[in-house]
Amino acid sequence: KNDQIYMTKREKYDAVIELVKLRHEQKKQPILIGTTSVENSEIISKILKKENIPHNVLNAKNHKMEAEIIEQAGIPGNVTISTNMAGRGTDIKLSDLVKDSGGLAIIGTERHDSRRVDRQLRGRSGRQGDPGSSQFYVSLEDNLMRLFGTERIAKMMDRMGLKEGEVIQHSMITSSIERAQKKVEENNFGIRKRLLEYDDVMNAQREVIYRRRNNKILR
Repeated sequence: KNDQIYMTKREKYDAVIELVKLRHEQKKQPILIGTTSVENSEIISKILKKENIPHNVLNAKNHKMEAEIIEQAGIPGNVTISTNMAGRGTDIKLSDLVKDSGGLAIIGTERHDSRRVDRQLRGRSGRQGDPGSSQFYVSLEDNLMRLFGTERIAKMMDRMGLKEGEVIQHSMITSSIERAQKKVEENNFGIRKRLLEYDDVMNAQREVIYRRRNNKILR
């Protein structure tokens, strides 16, 4: 599904919790909430606790229970919060009851720096023909958005007179997100390329030292 975009993080989190309530209480649908950091996963967890919604948290702090948490993620009504979830080596199995309720619902609470990670999160639902859905919730206060000059967009949205909690639907925002992700990916590629160049230099120096050492041994 298309991204749901809000002005502030608070509005975004409010919308995420409302969706979780709807799918959890009415449909008993299993939900996987994706976050970009341990800190964000704990923020979502605190909000869910206040709303008395039972859930599991999968992040770097409890990786020992990883397989068990993933195994339970497809149980009807279960809510799982995960940080940067990729393959994890385990499929989320769905019962016929879950499939009838719409399958696994993926909720992304922020766009990742990399489009590849976004696709990996989306790919946790709808596997091997199973039903499912995925949707990202974004705010103009998110790190990715703030890094790449969304002040101009925020001012424009202010002029439009948006009400609190109202979803922003504008092609400029969507294209801004994609441009920001591409810039981060390009920067990361440049960093990896430069590191490889340094490694080539160090490797050449190692070979010189090894040759000299071997020559001394042979003498």
